[in-house]
Amino acid sequence: MPYFVIAFVARLPFAMMVVGVLTVVVSARGSLSLGGLTSAAVGLGTACFGPLLGAAADRFGQRSVLLVLAIANGAMLVLFTVVVYGHAIDGLVLLAAFGIGATAPQVAPMSRSRLVTIITDRMPESIRTRTISGTMAYESAADETVFVFGPFLVGILASALAPWAPLAGAAALTVMFVGAFALHPSARVVSVHRGADGRAPSSVAELFDVRLLIVVLGILGVGMFFGTMLTSLTSFMADRGASEQAGLLYGVMGVGSAILALGVAWLPARFTLRARWLLFSGILLAGSLLLLVVDSPGTMMLALAIMGVGIGPTLVTQYSLGAARSPLGRSATVMTMLGSGVVVGQSLGAAVAGELAESFGTGAALLLPIVAAAIAFVAALVNWPLSSTRPRVPSV
Repeated sequence: MPYFVIAFVARLPFAMMVVGVLTVVVSARGSLSLGGLTSAAVGLGTACFGPLLGAAADRFGQRSVLLVLAIANGAMLVLFTVVVYGHAIDGLVLLAAFGIGATAPQVAPMSRSRLVTIITDRMPESIRTRTISGTMAYESAADETVFVFGPFLVGILASALAPWAPLAGAAALTVMFVGAFALHPSARVVSVHRGADGRAPSSVAELFDVRLLIVVLGILGVGMFFGTMLTSLTSFMADRGASEQAGLLYGVMGVGSAILALGVAWLPARFTLRARWLLFSGILLAGSLLLLVVDSPGTMMLALAIMGVGIGPTLVTQYSLGAARSPLGRSATVMTMLGSGVVVGQSLGAAVAGELAESFGTGAALLLPIVAAAIAFVAALVNWPLSSTRPRVPSV
């Protein structure tokens, strides 16, 4: 099976987890609040262990790490379902949700790391930067497609079969396709920037460079935007008696964003990464300000379309900057840091937006996507003086 097919399908379980956990908890326990907390617990698990798993992959290779995670995460998804439907206290439910996030296979960051390693080690420098930009564009478009289709698939399985079906499906996909991703020949690719013992030449301290951390902050804002936007949009449509249509409206932003993310690969080299981040995050912020005046599904659709113009290219640019600023031999660690930022932001954003919508109404919840977009934009402003006009060639 082609690499890109395997890598694409292997991302699906990750996209299904947060929404799947929320769905099964609300159904089995009848608590939207607990559902939001469990989603946040999944994100917390990813935040705590995602970068460590990336570091393990950098040290020991992706294959062994991913094979262990495929089995462990599949088992945690099944265990969580059993715990939720049993008589366990809420604390155990949250602990099991944390376990799902902690063992989540970081397929998207690992795929980026593999491809960046291959491009950097094997391609001539003259085409390397543009090729990496195109690769990041595809990877981000794949992520966005999956994060739109994942919740849609959860809804289909939960409606057609049972609330637990999405998690069972995610467990099966994890074992089969993450396992296939781990066994693909590309998993053996090791950067030339390594010693005989497999160690990276750069120190861990280089991961805390302010130029890299500002990208992590910016991508956290993007993740928060995804989580707060979907949750507040659901509340907006629920007020109009059509909550089931929230996914369709969200797709307006998702599809347009994915298309524009792919288009980043064709932007001229003189349109620098720092300029792209500033421009497209500015468009995202401008579009989010329309949420202050939306009063119908039509105006909401317009706002989502404008925000879609900004969100996809912003995400692509952030990953490209992350690749360019990765310390030698630590690309998997950096990519999992960025991937964890998206998931953590999404999980926490969804949880907070859900609480605000329930306690103070949709208007309060719709303020959160604006805050998230502002974080991404302010990070771009801070990044401007930190960036050279021509970023160095990505390291692996």
